[in-house]
Amino acid sequence: MSMTEFTQLIPQLPDDLALECLTRFHYSTHRVSARVCRSWRKLFQSPHFYHHRKLAGHTRKVACLVQLLPGRPEPKGLKQTPPPSYGVSIFDPVSGEWDWVDPVPKYPRGLPLFCQVSSSEGKLVVMGGWDPASYEPVRDVFVYEFTTREWRQGKDMPESRSFFAAGEIDGKIFVSGGHDENKNALSTARVYDVRNDEWTELTHMSQERDECEGLVIGSRFWVVSGYRTESQGNFDTSAEWYDPDSGEWRRVENVWGTSRCPRSNIGVGKDGKLICWADSVSEVRVGSCGIEMGSRTYLFGSGCQGGVQEFFLMEGQSGKMNKIEVPQEFDGFVQSGCCVEV
Repeated sequence: MSMTEFTQLIPQLPDDLALECLTRFHYSTHRVSARVCRSWRKLFQSPHFYHHRKLAGHTRKVACLVQLLPGRPEPKGLKQTPPPSYGVSIFDPVSGEWDWVDPVPKYPRGLPLFCQVSSSEGKLVVMGGWDPASYEPVRDVFVYEFTTREWRQGKDMPESRSFFAAGEIDGKIFVSGGHDENKNALSTARVYDVRNDEWTELTHMSQERDECEGLVIGSRFWVVSGYRTESQGNFDTSAEWYDPDSGEWRRVENVWGTSRCPRSNIGVGKDGKLICWADSVSEVRVGSCGIEMGSRTYLFGSGCQGGVQEFFLMEGQSGKMNKIEVPQEFDGFVQSGCCVEV
């Protein structure tokens, strides 16, 4: 499929000019605009249109957060009454607006607990986690289309995998590590092709890594820290990165210099080295979560145990912190999140 397939987008207007007009539509208008005609709907959902908008500079980076739903207790433990319920909130840093994404139809009362989120070509991808009612691990994959503001279910994960690392490269989601349904730490890895809804097995990492964190630096998928089955809670200082071109892992020693859990807690410092947000920024030392969005980083967390959840913006590499005032509906605990360019 190519852009040349989309002809007669606007009657009596040259196709290239019509395309440029539609390219400038704000993403929030796509849902309504897609209903104008079949041709527009097909265009707006095309990955080629997304990349055309991106190259033209008409996409926008938003933060998608797995966040405690309003009216729910703060998560002091897993099994509580009532259990915590999480949804996906969206923060648009340009407009300063917040919004909630409609619930996943399969889980109308809240997302699977500890699910992993990533992005792919302007879409939000939710993977795995625990069933919020039974606490059993699930293999579900859901993809949120910003164009239609609807969820679709993707192909299930090939095996149960909890607390794993995830990261996106060229529209594909790489996952690795975590543990299986028997709490055994994993060294296995997979890649999910969102566009074709296909899973492919990758070579194994050098060791098991439960409760590890994934991030993408350049064109490399990094899996940081984690622990082996027999050393539960003893986080390793090493990491390894995957090269999609060679299909091989490279191990790096002594990159995680703290005993803290790395999940949602990793940033990249001025010198290019990995840093722990909880150890580096006192305002978010408890329940820290960082989301890098280009030259900015959004940080969430509390300054002390039991403290109020606060939201901050860190500008570039200067380290300057600005507190963000958040509507009460969106001031709940942030478990994890990711940047989606829509």
